[in-house]
Amino acid sequence: MARWEPNASQRLADAALELFAERGYENTTVLDIAKRAGLAKSTFFRHFQDKRAVLFGEDALTGRLVTAIAAAPAEAAPLEAVACGLDALGRDVFTPARRAFTARRRAVIDAHPDLQEREALKGVSLTASMARAMAHRDLPDLVARATAELGSLALKIAYERWSDVGNTDEFSAIARQALSEVRAAASICAGAARG
Repeated sequence: MARWEPNASQRLADAALELFAERGYENTTVLDIAKRAGLAKSTFFRHFQDKRAVLFGEDALTGRLVTAIAAAPAEAAPLEAVACGLDALGRDVFTPARRAFTARRRAVIDAHPDLQEREALKGVSLTASMARAMAHRDLPDLVARATAELGSLALKIAYERWSDVGNTDEFSAIARQALSEVRAAASICAGAARG
């Protein structure tokens, strides 16, 4: 096999998701994945630590999100800064070309409780990163944390809607709608508390 394989990481990820869907996550080995991708087992380990890393390894999402939150205009309200972060994810992470891969990834995770737990832990980490990014915008700690929780909820809703097989809408539009719905729900909750 050639020393350098073009697109090896994506080929391995695609092969893994195909095999997870065909055989199940538990019944798929790293060697199976490498063979399906037409690569050596050693190539797999140059790109991923283990087969779970195919689903959770690269965390480009958090970096792009917090960078965009930090870059939002200084006068932006907290949830508008989150919206800037969600827009960045739509441009850079949740692109139309990634929709099919993301839908398959989600199906594999949804079928395995241990992978769901790992996904939930990833969500907790993402929320904490968002809270730190909001705190760097000189928000009080509680406001930063509440904004991060609301932003994370909007991101989760948007991800679920966008990764549905029949959906063709752009992620940014879906995310902005989800953020608007979360904002409205929070407002209703605040009104109910006063009433």
